[in-house]
Amino acid sequence: MSINNTDDNTSSGKGEDTLDLPTYDDVIEAARRLKGISHVTPVVTSRTLNKSLGISIFLKCEQLQRMGAFKFRGAYNALSRSTGGGVCTFSSGNHAQAIALSARLLNRSATIIMPNDAPKSKVSATKGYGGNIIFYDRYTQDREALARDYIAQQQQYHGIAFSFVPPYNHKDVIAGQGTAGKELMETVQTDHGIQALDYLFVCVGGGGLISGCSLAANALAPNCKVIGVEPEAGNDAQQSLEQGKIIKIDTPSTIADGAQTQAIGNLTFAIMKRRVDHIITVSDDELIHEMRYLGERLKMIIEPTGCLGLAGLRKMVSMDQIPSGANCGVILSGGNVDMDRYCDLVSSSS
Repeated sequence: MSINNTDDNTSSGKGEDTLDLPTYDDVIEAARRLKGISHVTPVVTSRTLNKSLGISIFLKCEQLQRMGAFKFRGAYNALSRSTGGGVCTFSSGNHAQAIALSARLLNRSATIIMPNDAPKSKVSATKGYGGNIIFYDRYTQDREALARDYIAQQQQYHGIAFSFVPPYNHKDVIAGQGTAGKELMETVQTDHGIQALDYLFVCVGGGGLISGCSLAANALAPNCKVIGVEPEAGNDAQQSLEQGKIIKIDTPSTIADGAQTQAIGNLTFAIMKRRVDHIITVSDDELIHEMRYLGERLKMIIEPTGCLGLAGLRKMVSMDQIPSGANCGVILSGGNVDMDRYCDLVSSSS
């Protein structure tokens, strides 16, 4: 069983015609599968925020999704379509919780390979959803090898077939994540009277969310520019799009733990090359500023990774790269953060 996130035959763009990439039809099917299971999260606006930046901003609140992040969408969609007695994955936290909860809902077991420095709240929640956790050192150990060995051992010694559902490089995961973008586009039209967004800002880790959302944007608002936002320390997606091949980096040191990926996947890379217009990076200080702003002004607790989109939008406005009056969507990807850590971070920006 192959569980690699990248593929030597596709990292340079070769063989992409043979990839089984998701389409917007897959996003539609995922939405049907998730109906009544996932939450249709609210889209929030702020007059204060709009006035300060001179644009109209629509915040998709995925911190209010089941298990506190968009990851539930892709995990449930993928797991509901997979076979086997159990499921295995690796994750720094949000995908771990999503897989554990989805497995519980579907009466299956889940084992997650998690870094030993994962936020305590995410570890606790994953266990609470019934997940079996195997810890590893993200800086010295290979999580893919650990997952591969675990699946092989379960099959060999216990006769249990395990499915592998990766955090982002998976057709059904991408399609499920795309439902967040689909809902945002539809809500802006029906509830706010906006025909189409001009810009969509999405955080980038492995690329699953932005890939799925770009499929929705292309179908529902073809002139909308899709902007990815990465932490400065972990700009592998930015480098990959600039160089036309998947670039792998060392595990980045950033407070955005959900974006501490070393490389995007061959599926997400193929979609991003076609659908993503630009990648911008932001500093940890800029993320902390947005955490504090969202907490104080909008009464929202958002994890650092979840603030990437808004931080990127604010940065592009400050650089005069967003025209006045533009309609901009932002995915707030999640709110799973240790409260002690959250308080320390927002206090440091005062």
